[in-house]
Amino acid sequence: MSEKARVLFEALDLDSDGQLTRVEVISALRDRGPTLAAQGVLPFWGVQDAEASSALFDAADANGDAVLTFEEFAAVVDRRFGW
Repeated sequence: MSEKARVLFEALDLDSDGQLTRVEVISALRDRGPTLAAQGVLPFWGVQDAEASSALFDAADANGDAVLTFEEFAAVVDRRFGW
């Protein structure tokens, strides 16, 4: 799991509880996405609309429990973002 995935996960974890909900992912990418991309934490093409953010969440939610652990998140973003 990459350090970039860890930094992005922590930036999206709005309540700092160690897991991501769909609302957190959508809200954080909408509100913080451009800044995160400018900082190099997220590829610019990774800043997308709510539907794309929701699809990313679904792809990462391997066990279907509606929350993402770091491991679930990192497995998808490392592959999708080429980290």
